[in-house]
Amino acid sequence: MASGSGSNFEALVAACRGGQLAATVCQLVVNNPGCGAEQRAARLGVPCMLHDHRCYASREALDQALIASFQAAGVELVVMAGWMRIVTQALIDAYPERLINIHPSLLPSFRGAKAIEQALAAGVKLSGCTAHLVSLEVDTGTILVQAAVPVLEADSVASLAARIHAQEHRILPLAVQLAAERLDLV
Repeated sequence: MASGSGSNFEALVAACRGGQLAATVCQLVVNNPGCGAEQRAARLGVPCMLHDHRCYASREALDQALIASFQAAGVELVVMAGWMRIVTQALIDAYPERLINIHPSLLPSFRGAKAIEQALAAGVKLSGCTAHLVSLEVDTGTILVQAAVPVLEADSVASLAARIHAQEHRILPLAVQLAAERLDLV
């Protein structure tokens, strides 16, 4: 699941195709028509489905449509790779312990949107990223993997984000592998 550029999605595809992750990315779902993730899926030959959240009456209705798409594609594990929507209990219950999110902070610090901006505003010297299981309360699920990134004095949102994204690309495939092993999926 992706909403933006899709760099974490591409990192997962590369990890699967390169043998670092014993999995297959069988489908991408995006919620923003024409987003970078959708373009990456076309280039990589991964089926992509659009579920524009603006076309659904509620979060629950969107999540029910997502569940139907995932079930039709035989999805066993769901990764929120830059999915900028809050999910409901329906999706969590449909994929218990099988719904993974990547977040650009060292949780539990700086939950929610604009985590990098929050870290810079707080003046922390260390930030990073967290891959975790999804729970109903935003960015509070069981932590699978974290990576630390130093915050430099000259950092801007863009410069810190670039270093954090590089670590996200490294830890997200590892988190997927760990989650799959915990569930005996591999």
